[in-house]
Amino acid sequence: MDNKRLYSPKRIKEVLEKYNFKFSKSLGQNFLIDGNIVRKIVESAEITKDDYVLEVGPGMGTLTEELALNAKKVLGVELDHKLQPVLKETLGKYPNVEIIHGDILKLDIGALIEEKLDNNRIKIVANLPYYITTPIIARFLEGNYNIDAINVMVQKEVAERITASPNNKSYGSLTVFANFYSDPKIVLNIPKSVFIPQPKVDSAVIRLKTKNKYRNVNKEKFFKIVKAAFSKRRKTILNTLSSGLDMNKNEVRDILDKSEIESNKRAENLTIEEYIRLSENFPPY
Repeated sequence: MDNKRLYSPKRIKEVLEKYNFKFSKSLGQNFLIDGNIVRKIVESAEITKDDYVLEVGPGMGTLTEELALNAKKVLGVELDHKLQPVLKETLGKYPNVEIIHGDILKLDIGALIEEKLDNNRIKIVANLPYYITTPIIARFLEGNYNIDAINVMVQKEVAERITASPNNKSYGSLTVFANFYSDPKIVLNIPKSVFIPQPKVDSAVIRLKTKNKYRNVNKEKFFKIVKAAFSKRRKTILNTLSSGLDMNKNEVRDILDKSEIESNKRAENLTIEEYIRLSENFPPY
């Protein structure tokens, strides 16, 4: 039976040769060819027959097929128009799959959820091209869409940055951003050997469970402070905030004291709760 599934290397080769498909480096195309990994990705996303799924970049449909077998409906958004006939063949037998051509960074996601997924709470699943990982994750998290969780495969280094803890060199503004909107964790490590063409680095699947814990925080002020704090990582929080926000050091020191934060700490030492306290105690901009 496995030889009929899309993750079969033989089946993938047949389809690619039939349509004379050439991989695009500019689009960061790397297709999965390992059935065990495909199943684990869908399992880690906790997809059930009640779920509506939005998949970014289905490629030739390897992961999409597994999603279709486990979800209520799958909507795939594919940028490469050359894959449209391929996807029509590989996924045509699944009535709960719909593929549209478009750029996820330009499409109206809210309208897609309303029109194509019946305005249901959805789950995002994607094997993201490395070069647009952060913009896509940011768009989903900031958009205030009805998203339950974002389950994406990214470069392992990026996954480690997103899920890092304070006092770790990987901990940065991206970590704080992701944790502000969600509870991220690495759920699966993916070796580079399970893709064609094979990328130069390993990947990881991260699951970002969305949350509204900080909905009352002034986001604009909060992220302005975070950006300033990480602008010069080697300097103390006192120096980075005073220079980054163009404020007197004594004034910043008073705010740090009020927030119960030592002025000699560095940006990577502060928890998200400490950044929130800072944003509450800084004057409005």
